Amino acid sequence: MNDRILGIAALALAVFMTAAGWSIEAPFAYEPVGPRAFPLLLALIIGLCGLWLVYKGGHAVERNPAGANGRIALMVVFVTAYAFLFQWLGFIVATSLMTIFVGRLFGGSWVKCAIGGVVMSLFFFVLFDKVLDVVLPGGLLENLI
Repeated sequence: MNDRILGIAALALAVFMTAAGWSIEAPFAYEPVGPRAFPLLLALIIGLCGLWLVYKGGHAVERNPAGANGRIALMVVFVTAYAFLFQWLGFIVATSLMTIFVGRLFGGSWVKCAIGGVVMSLFFFVLFDKVLDVVLPGGLLENLI
């Protein structure tokens, strides 16, 4: 039954995202599809996944392993902090920190998480900000990049 409840929640989220995303308009046209395409596409994917869970749900639910609920709660805290600090810290610093802490939640070593976080954030910054021309906040590193 939990799969079906999650599916219904996903459908509700998809409806909310569609309603919120439908009114998004840019003050000027700078790309062919506009800024509303991403939230609407994401809402479609979430809605399809929700439909699948409602249709195929009903499997027996296993208990979470020991410590999993604490890691899930920490993940919510990390994502919330990332959302609030993203603009101020900038994409590279915020994404590096987020990746390091999430990697540690999944059992990665500090060194591997730090290297992976910094490399990933730099790669995605260059890809989106420089190659795809999607403006990302520089934050603390604004004068360096």
